[in-house]
Amino acid sequence: MMLHGPQSFLPRLRVGLVVAVVALLVSTAVAEDWPQWRGPTRDGVWTETGLVEKFAADKLEPKWRAPVGSGYSGPTVAKGKVYVMDRLTKPEEVERILCFDESTGKSQWTHAYPANYGRVSYPAGPRASVTIHDGRAYAIGTTGRFHCLDAESGKVLWEKDLEQLYNIQMPIWGIAGSPFIVDNLVVLHIGGKGKCILALDRISGEERWTALSDKAQYTTPILVQQAGQPVIVVWTGSSVAGLAPADGKVLWQHVWPASKMPIGVATPVVEKDQIFFTSFYDGSLMLKLAQDKPAVEKVWQIVGQNEINTDALQSIISTPVFDGGHVYGVDSYGQLRGLEGSSGKRLWENLTAVPKARWSTIHFVKNGDKYWLFNERGELIIAQLASTGYTEISRAKLLEPTTDQLRQRGGVCWSHPAYANKCIFVRNDNEIVCASLEAK
Repeated sequence: MMLHGPQSFLPRLRVGLVVAVVALLVSTAVAEDWPQWRGPTRDGVWTETGLVEKFAADKLEPKWRAPVGSGYSGPTVAKGKVYVMDRLTKPEEVERILCFDESTGKSQWTHAYPANYGRVSYPAGPRASVTIHDGRAYAIGTTGRFHCLDAESGKVLWEKDLEQLYNIQMPIWGIAGSPFIVDNLVVLHIGGKGKCILALDRISGEERWTALSDKAQYTTPILVQQAGQPVIVVWTGSSVAGLAPADGKVLWQHVWPASKMPIGVATPVVEKDQIFFTSFYDGSLMLKLAQDKPAVEKVWQIVGQNEINTDALQSIISTPVFDGGHVYGVDSYGQLRGLEGSSGKRLWENLTAVPKARWSTIHFVKNGDKYWLFNERGELIIAQLASTGYTEISRAKLLEPTTDQLRQRGGVCWSHPAYANKCIFVRNDNEIVCASLEAK
């Protein structure tokens, strides 16, 4: 018995260890952080499984709430922490970078610094999401105050006043594009005089290159693969351009000046070799990315008579969806639309996902064959989007709109949520909340 026991135990031990390791790998595979603007792959796609198929009630109760000041900065989530930015005006004007515990909402650290908004319109607070990469937090404020902090402790590693250093020609709504990490660079859309796009060494903060003399826009750059090489695509107030990551060299440029004012907020979206843009005043633009060389050609461009009488899609804040050859997004007054990607032809329109109003907003995130829609009324919707139309599956109230902006329509929730580890994290101008979306 002394020999038989251990001998029979060892195979069972090995099997047990294998099962435990497999279980760990599976749990690791389905858990997912949201460390930057539009998620882990910067494309508004959430790949976690085991999520609720339908809400149990018409209100979703948060796991935790934490107070914050005003701002449009969407939360990000990494390694057990949640990051967001806000603004306080009393006793003095400051912007803050905030860090919370992901499980409890308890404050982990706060970094505050003076920030006078001057003539910035809609002065509710910072717009950009905090980007977390390799243990560092990169945060840019509305007027160009840029910080690199230790993500764990909040210690400032380096900081720069980009408005002073680069003579920013400040857009009327301030700086909104989130810090964008490419290899060893952090790329910023700032609108400096003669230096619209800026790349800094992400470790030291030293300037590596600048590019374009364009007016600033509010968009975050994206990265595409073209002709066997990475290309940074930037949509400014004057053009769409492809830049070489190594040195900022302009590889191609499509001139697209703003007709009234630079007002592009939505991030460009890509499917295969096509890239789509939408602007409140200047309509929709589809470009084709050449695959044999860094170049683009216009596929189509559609703009309505004005921002009220539109044809394709004239979004303001909401980044649309480009999926299966079709574009889905919110038009200038809240009309949810589906477009044929090849032509821009409108396939359908829906007025139930969000109340019709000027600048009405929905944020879209894809998960499997469904979409999670967070609208400006603080409602979370599970739906399907297809060429045949919008199918709503379930809807629940999560957050109350706040009235720092658009009090006349009961306020808005305009910040993009984060989806991480089977939860949603979202804020208004009073609080940040976390709610579980895990299937029970």
